[in-house]
Parts: sequence; C-alpha cells; structure tokens
Amino acid sequence: MNQNHRMQCPECKSTHIQKNGLNKGKQNYICVNCARQFITDYNSHKGYDDEFKRECLIMYVNGMGLRAIARVKNIHHTTIMNWVKQVGELLPDAYEPEIIPQVGELDELETFVGSKKASA
Repeated sequence: MNQNHRMQCPECKSTHIQKNGLNKGKQNYICVNCARQFITDYNSHKGYDDEFKRECLIMYVNGMGLRAIARVKNIHHTTIMNWVKQVGELLPDAYEPEIIPQVGELDELETFVGSKKASA
C-alpha cells in the first residue's frame, strides 16, 4: 500500500491516498475512502491574449471559417465561436427599418425593370 500523508483528497479531505496509474502522463491518485480520482498538479489554461483573439476575429469577419481559423491558429473552433458570441453581445440590437416596402411596390419595380428589358 502506497500512502502519501502530505496529500488530501479534494472531495473528502482524507489523507488515505494511493497511486492509481497515469493520466495523460501525470500521476493519478485515488482516495481509499471515497474513491475520488485526481491528479495533484492541475495546470489551468492561462487564456489567450487580446491580440490573439483580435486576429482570430478579424479572420472570421473577413470570411474565414471557424475550423480553418482553428487549423491556422492551433486553437479549438468552439473557442473562436464563443469569442464571436461575446463580441456579438456587445453590439447594439438590430433596428427595424422605418419604411418596409409593400409587396405592390416590389411588383411595380419588377414590372418596370421587365418592360425596360423587353423594349431594348
């Protein structure tokens, strides 16, 4: 039995811990009391800087697809999608045009354009 008394289970705070193989190259542990598995050194992602986000968003606005940006920038496409949504929420709501053309007006325009083509 390989106990490590310096370590505590993140779930039940027990110190009755055993090694339990490797997880993505890191030592995996298991709590004997509650069976919670965990690793000791979680390296949380520090995030992307504003310039990197800006470059990705410029690519998107200029018509590049999310997956293409993901390949070029070596980032997951859903991360880019989340940035697009965040920026979209900052934009003002779309406004309704004050004058909506009536169907009759559109028909008259089509008739006018059609008659010009016929007479030419």
